Amino acid sequence: MALHFIIMKILFIIAPERFRDEELFVPCDILDKEDIEYDIASTRTGTCTGMMGGEAEATLTIQDATEKTDDYDGIVVIGGMGSQDFLWDNKPLQALVRMFFETGKLVAAICLAPVVLAEAGVLKGRQATVFRTPASVVEMEHGGANLVGMPVVADLDLVTANGPAAAERFAEMIVEKLND
Repeated sequence: MALHFIIMKILFIIAPERFRDEELFVPCDILDKEDIEYDIASTRTGTCTGMMGGEAEATLTIQDATEKTDDYDGIVVIGGMGSQDFLWDNKPLQALVRMFFETGKLVAAICLAPVVLAEAGVLKGRQATVFRTPASVVEMEHGGANLVGMPVVADLDLVTANGPAAAERFAEMIVEKLND
């Protein structure tokens, strides 16, 4: 009898500039330890630069990823100042988030990136958290989210976190949800 191992895979979305380093690198390290694979996508392929100077290679564009959703068990949108500039209003990303949400896959975002989930319409009536700025709070409330003042919030298959200090717990919650 052959043993079949299920390989889990996550799609990370980062801004091409000013993503928050530890919000990507801490979850990547934790997923590596759990043998969960991942790809990184952005608005363009190539080297993306974090707010703290770290670099990550985006091997896919968000547009490319829309054709590969079956390859992934979840999507994780990374925050930082770049998420507001490059991701909040990104219509293909919003459509991608909705595809994952509507098929019951994990949808997660950290820091300023939960606004992407609000803009995609998946937070209506759901508990969520965000890095609080005047703009992020307005967008989250406009998207129908019930804002909670906790570092990490899980509402069924939605996981949100409020910033870099929550990166480790955020990653642990992603692993927990994937293993449910």
